[in-house]
Amino acid sequence: MKLFFSFILKEAKHILRDKRTMLILFGMPIALMLLFGFAITTDVRNVRTVVVTSSMDYQTQQVIERLNASEYFVIVTTVPSPLEAERLIRNQKADMAIVFGTDYATKGSGIQLIVDGSDPNMAQQWTTYAQQTILANTPLVANVGQGVVTVVNLKLLYNPQMRSAYNFVPAIMGMLLMLVCAMMTSISIVREKERGTMEVLLVSPVKPLMIIISKAIPYLVLAFFILTCILLMARFVLVVPLQGSIIWIYVLSTIYILLALSLGLLISNIAQTQLVALLMSAMVLLLPIVMLSGMLFPIESMPQILQWISAVIPPRYYIQAMRKLMIMGVGIQEVAKELFILLGFTIALLGLALAKFKQRLE
Repeated sequence: MKLFFSFILKEAKHILRDKRTMLILFGMPIALMLLFGFAITTDVRNVRTVVVTSSMDYQTQQVIERLNASEYFVIVTTVPSPLEAERLIRNQKADMAIVFGTDYATKGSGIQLIVDGSDPNMAQQWTTYAQQTILANTPLVANVGQGVVTVVNLKLLYNPQMRSAYNFVPAIMGMLLMLVCAMMTSISIVREKERGTMEVLLVSPVKPLMIIISKAIPYLVLAFFILTCILLMARFVLVVPLQGSIIWIYVLSTIYILLALSLGLLISNIAQTQLVALLMSAMVLLLPIVMLSGMLFPIESMPQILQWISAVIPPRYYIQAMRKLMIMGVGIQEVAKELFILLGFTIALLGLALAKFKQRLE
């Protein structure tokens, strides 16, 4: 056992001495959290808005002040007719127009939104934000493109400010834990093979499986440290709530981390050089996580064949479970499906990796 702990200490010292590894392990989580939290965002900000009204009565003035005071909209001008507002939008001098009907002061209705629909996703967001800002309990008629949508009342659950950080933080957790555990573990083991020291380790008194475990344990500890840092940054820097149980967040993350370590071990059995291990990690992990896990794009909006492919990508289930636990504050019962799927992936990958490792020893 003393020799086993010496192997763990050796690997930990090697990680701490390698400046590039330390930069990846500690710099990447902080950089990605700040990047996705503040720079890469789908939040609505400073939408150039034109007001169309024939009379500036008290109620109309109240709505305009409410819009102008929000962080979402900037009132650029007031025009007398919808045609003039459309001209400003077509000339790229405005993004959206709010048309107040002549009966708005008396009936509290008759509001129309004219939105630049060249980007449908942003147009839908602008419309939703405008509804949320304008409406209390007042009906609204929103015209987006050629469609007309009537909304009686708008109530947003879990994320009333519609901040994109709520969506990105669980996704970043899934990506970082997978990359750190799988990629760094595979590179660490392949490095020994590349230097010719793996055979020396395998003939030592410690069993080969214990050697592999000793090399994985430091990355397991680092993964928990990174997870804790992400949760602290999410709560106190990005102001993302942690509604669910911290215990269950760590339990689910532990299963996911073991899954990633198993995948790293499997990659290390296939790759012979660090470059090959890095390329395999990028192709097998990074691209599918970003594109098909639901991190950036809703899985339900993908073509059917891509939805089938995404079903075999473990980060998809971890990200879904984390969004439920962190943002919605559900109990473990509501994420039991994701938990068992991740557990199944972990057992399958670990069994396959150990089988390949035994084959290589033989």
